[in-house]
Amino acid sequence: MSALFDEPPFARRDDGALLGELNALTRFHLAGCAPFRAMWPNWRESKMLAGLPFTHVSVFKHRTMRTESSEIKHQRTLLSSSTSGQSSRIALDARSSELQARSSAAILKDVLGDAQRPLLVLDDAKNLRRPDVSARIAAAMSLRPLASSIHFLVDESSGPKKMLWDRVLTARADSRELLVYGFTWALYTEWARAEIPEEVQRVMKDLTVRFVHSGGWKKLEASKVDRPTFDAALRETVGPGSSVVDFYGLVEQVGVLYPLCDAGYRHAPRWCAVLVRDPYTHEVVGDGTTGQLQLANHLAFGAPYHSVLTEDVGRIVAGTCPCGREGTRFDLLGRIPNAELRGCANV
Repeated sequence: MSALFDEPPFARRDDGALLGELNALTRFHLAGCAPFRAMWPNWRESKMLAGLPFTHVSVFKHRTMRTESSEIKHQRTLLSSSTSGQSSRIALDARSSELQARSSAAILKDVLGDAQRPLLVLDDAKNLRRPDVSARIAAAMSLRPLASSIHFLVDESSGPKKMLWDRVLTARADSRELLVYGFTWALYTEWARAEIPEEVQRVMKDLTVRFVHSGGWKKLEASKVDRPTFDAALRETVGPGSSVVDFYGLVEQVGVLYPLCDAGYRHAPRWCAVLVRDPYTHEVVGDGTTGQLQLANHLAFGAPYHSVLTEDVGRIVAGTCPCGREGTRFDLLGRIPNAELRGCANV
């Protein structure tokens, strides 16, 4: 495990080593988590990734799963956003959090570079102090290793949400390059289509900005906003050389981000497996066949979210990507019909 992050995250993986790690982690969770053991009472070590057991993503909405062990020190709980009021609750622990932070940092540096720049977050700073961590805050804080300073742009303390545009000017004093993070729908409505003060507009036209976003596409699709429209609207507000980076991830898969590359594909890091299952039989289907995504990684010790059957639809794309990244690449195509609209990872 110590050398896990020494290589680039999207170098070709060793499936045998990954399977060994996931088998060992599955045994650990079967021993320490009674609900997981009840779901898979007859499981035996798998000889292939397709044989890995999973926890359906909806389970985390109905109970807080925990794996008990002398090695585990549980901490706060991570909450997904949800339109139904049923949030997933993920038990965080010290051992997993360290690995997950290193994972997200390696993935982000591969895509964004390792230069430190001021980070602007479309959220309220007080949400950092809540006993339970929101998916928005967790995603934003994954960018902290790349941030020379952090500026929260939202104030919700005095009634309706207020944008603190003067903090863009504060960040600009330190650098002409900025990182900006927000949920997809929030970046569009609260930045790209907002009434930005004229002074701030002038300053932003001289800035190079890397917009980073995740989740929330369904809200924009209802308004007929597609990806090219979204990207163009953000770039219109800032200077030349600015870009927009889209990450897919689940609150139930902390520390793992699947970037959308310039060729239009998602990429899985070496320490993760992406499987596609038939939504009716749950049998693994071949490359190019559309089905239900199962995401697995060996970073999760505090609860059995190491292998999650999602409500998302996709397909594995064989071959080497034109962007040069190796390993598994996949298309993310939508959601299972009638699946709940989720703010943290919907597409």
